[in-house]
Amino acid sequence: MADGVAGWTVPEDRHEVAARLDALVRENRFTIAVVFPLVGAVTLLASAEGLLPPPLAFNPFFVLFGTLVMRLPLVAGVAPLLDRRATAALAALTLYAYAIELVGVRTGWPYGEFAYGVDLGPMLFGEVPLGLPVFFFPLVLNAYLLVLLLFGERANSAPLRLPATLATVILVDLVLDPGAVAIGFWIYESGGFYGVPWSNYLGWLLSGAVAVLCFDLGFDRAGLRRRLDDCEFMLDDLVSFVLLWGGINLFYANWLPVALAALLGAGLLKTERFDFDLSETRLGGAVWR
Repeated sequence: MADGVAGWTVPEDRHEVAARLDALVRENRFTIAVVFPLVGAVTLLASAEGLLPPPLAFNPFFVLFGTLVMRLPLVAGVAPLLDRRATAALAALTLYAYAIELVGVRTGWPYGEFAYGVDLGPMLFGEVPLGLPVFFFPLVLNAYLLVLLLFGERANSAPLRLPATLATVILVDLVLDPGAVAIGFWIYESGGFYGVPWSNYLGWLLSGAVAVLCFDLGFDRAGLRRRLDDCEFMLDDLVSFVLLWGGINLFYANWLPVALAALLGAGLLKTERFDFDLSETRLGGAVWR
């Protein structure tokens, strides 16, 4: 193994990269899953309420960095499963995501007339965030993994697995969009559900169905189950989502989205994967040393 700087060595193969990523997430689990979303919620609310100066308010690099950190548990979980078929499915879904978002921005179909209210980083064609897959894919994949855990062997039935996953995706968006509208991430011309038009959710039925199908066809379901067994942290990104967007909706008294976030939280608790020992994490070790 090659020598590195300050004791760090270059990984010899992808298996060692995956092992190191797993260890990184485990050692920092509480920081990634709890501290980052709570800090993110406070920062976004302070930005929306005009309490941060312009260089810091809705800083796109901070937003993207924080999002990437919170995605680490999911990335670590699926990375070893990225074979040729899964990679092709992700590539196809990336093209679809950019295309449907571009159509949505330009025409208002299928989500309804909307515009981005803040800078979310580099823009493709000056209209769609380049980081869109980072924001979109995990919402669907987290829903898929949650269904696999909650339904167990019953999730082997496609007529049950696929509709249940799509329903969970819509549930996730019923939490996300009202919070995002409240802080000004995006703006709709009219809204029926906390500032969000019902057409948006019809659009999510379409884009969500395509994404769910891509993940279902692209990833080895048995492999995903094995990784879920090995990676107790694989759904921590959904924990972050519940804390971040549940907290933002709570601040603005969006009570129904708060209740739906709590429902997602209850589903996560039912999986019995979040009773980890804080003393085993890097933050816990520093506090209880």
